Amino acid sequence: MGIYHGNDLRKISGGLKSRHVKVKRKYLTGRYPLNPTVGNRTEVKVIRARGGNYKVRVKVAAEANVYIPSQKKTIRVKILKVLDNPSNRNLARRGVITRGAVIQTEAGKAVVTSRPGQDGVVNAVLVESS
Repeated sequence: MGIYHGNDLRKISGGLKSRHVKVKRKYLTGRYPLNPTVGNRTEVKVIRARGGNYKVRVKVAAEANVYIPSQKKTIRVKILKVLDNPSNRNLARRGVITRGAVIQTEAGKAVVTSRPGQDGVVNAVLVESS
């Protein structure tokens, strides 16, 4: 079941006084968010998108691609837990990984730069203490 993402509350232009009347369309539907969490093995979900394209979404993430700025290389490490989520502290409590979330990995603290619920992969940049 989809979510309607249209805006029926918009004011119509052209000096007309009547209410904005718009018919709901299939292309204005969306989906419920798939909140990726930390787990033992990575699980992904493949969804058919508009135009016959596909989206890969992460359901459960076990590993992340972590970029180390000082060495200029990327390594694949295990995710231990979600430390903080600046967008919503309740997401951090539930262990949900979103873009901007601070995760604890085997390499250290890292900030997620990808969108796991949209991209299908967890990419992060290591936060090095100076």
